[in-house]
Amino acid sequence: MVKMDTQQILTKVSDFMNDQVPFQRSLGFEITQFSSAKGEVKFRWQDELMGNVPQRILHGGVTATALDTAGGLVAIAGMVERLDNPSESYLIERLSRCGTIDLRVDYLRPGRGTEFIASATVIRSGNKVAVARMELHNEDGIHIAFGTGTYLVG
Repeated sequence: MVKMDTQQILTKVSDFMNDQVPFQRSLGFEITQFSSAKGEVKFRWQDELMGNVPQRILHGGVTATALDTAGGLVAIAGMVERLDNPSESYLIERLSRCGTIDLRVDYLRPGRGTEFIASATVIRSGNKVAVARMELHNEDGIHIAFGTGTYLVG
């Protein structure tokens, strides 16, 4: 039975999400930080991500997805840190049960920029449920949106 430490697990999950999740790949998401302290996802502007074509504004669904992804990262990392050197099969089984229970997004400004950074910190991390606070900024630090997510982790 092969067992992995927390950093190995987070690296494998991050690589999987960056390379193997089709929706995230199509949006151009790249996980740049992944720990129980902070999750961060970056992506660059693409015309395909526009929601308001005349004003060239990021689609609200892309904003929500970026926030949700960052929040899910800190929720998953908190769950992984509580595991005691799990086997890969047990880890896969646990990860397959993780998901978003609730997501609230507050849109503050139009999504304009060339690069976007969604970051998240954990508010509460329990055995079954985690709650995260997320923010989306552009490359100039302009705050575009924030959100709160509740995630099933157990």
